[in-house]
Amino acid sequence: MSNFEQMKDRNIELTVGYATDRGLKRQLNEDSLIASEPIFAVADGMGGHEAGEVASGICVRTLAESSIIGEHAPHFSAADLEELLRTADEHIRSETGGRAGTTLSGVVLVEESGMPYWLFFNVGDSRTYRLCQGRFGQISVDHSEVQELVDRGHITQEQAVGHPRRHVITRALGTGDDSEADYWLMPVEEDDRILICSDGLSTEVSDDRIYTLLSSTADPQQAADALVQETLRNGARDNVTVVVIDAHGIDPDAELHTTAPRMIGADTAAADGPNGPGAPDADASNAEVERS
Repeated sequence: MSNFEQMKDRNIELTVGYATDRGLKRQLNEDSLIASEPIFAVADGMGGHEAGEVASGICVRTLAESSIIGEHAPHFSAADLEELLRTADEHIRSETGGRAGTTLSGVVLVEESGMPYWLFFNVGDSRTYRLCQGRFGQISVDHSEVQELVDRGHITQEQAVGHPRRHVITRALGTGDDSEADYWLMPVEEDDRILICSDGLSTEVSDDRIYTLLSSTADPQQAADALVQETLRNGARDNVTVVVIDAHGIDPDAELHTTAPRMIGADTAAADGPNGPGAPDADASNAEVERS
């Protein structure tokens, strides 16, 4: 019996919704997504006409064609995932000559000490949020010039929202000097809701509004559609892609001793084990979508 079958014997169930739209200003949708248990991610391509679409597409295909899809996935650690993202980075550079890149944010369902855990990962300024038992917040940390200014105390989070360099990122796969991802490990909790999105959502819709829509819409597909529709109402200057994952059936007797994300590095992971409504005609035709 595989580890995933054992985890499913605990009655863990994931339900997923996703939506993507090219927005109101862009000719192409350069976002890509993968929603194939146990991995869920959004890639936001960049690099000019069609190049971003290629970069994000290569990224999600690399994930979809890897051993992370299958019975070995529960054993994945941050070190394993780091190697997989390095492969994606190399493929993008090889096919585009370093002229295109992509952000990537998402989560893998893994197992640690026989219990289900979220292994979160992020490169760039696409984002992953978590809603659980009324607690809502961003798990990922933006790799951007503006976030660095916030971290250094030069500007406030409120000033960052309208900063003229808010779209300048400092890490990406396939281009630039830094493609290193950050990783976090968190135990899966009953009624967890995970949101993964490109910055087309987060630059148009406030975190407060995202929370309201996520917490008031029970079905994950309807929640995904509602978030895209809200982005379109707000002008949708960029492509927008969202994935919403709900977790149910978690063992109520499981002793999970932390609810805060534990940020880890690949070396730590290797030592410790696996570590953390749109318009009806919403245009997904140009988005690379990998799903189960």
